[in-house]
Amino acid sequence: MQLAGENDAAAFEIIFDRHVDAAYALSRRMCATRALADDVVQEAFLSIWRTAARYDPARGSVRTWTLGVVHHRAIDALRRAGVHERRRASDEGIEESLEAPDRTDAAAIRSSEAKEIKAALQELPAEQRQAIELAYFGGFTHVEIAEITGAPVGTVKGRMRLGLQRLRGSLAGWEAIA
Repeated sequence: MQLAGENDAAAFEIIFDRHVDAAYALSRRMCATRALADDVVQEAFLSIWRTAARYDPARGSVRTWTLGVVHHRAIDALRRAGVHERRRASDEGIEESLEAPDRTDAAAIRSSEAKEIKAALQELPAEQRQAIELAYFGGFTHVEIAEITGAPVGTVKGRMRLGLQRLRGSLAGWEAIA
């Protein structure tokens, strides 16, 4: 990474060859289309090339850093795609012509439930919340979460187990409501 930070193309090529498959697998899992996944990986590696000098080995491995960059680029791409789709739908007036997919009362209940879940997640310690969010909202495996966070796989599993137990306790009254 030090050589890549000094604009050594051969060093960057080695980094690319070692990590592109994992980066693409992560991108493909997160993105809806193959084209978007390709774009995300390309943007991520361009960013890595430009910012390689900022890499800090004390904060994690090169793979962890690379996958983190890919993850953030994928999230940005998905947000951009969502904004673009909403803008296009609004511009075409489609929103007024389509029937609502759900009843308003059901949507209100789901919104209320989502707020309660978010509040319960915020009560968790940061490490437990991060592990749960990466697994359930990011779609990452225990091994991938361990690489991203720099924690051992067993620690990640323990954090998830403890966090889910706390969530279960915080949301205990839901069975009666649902």
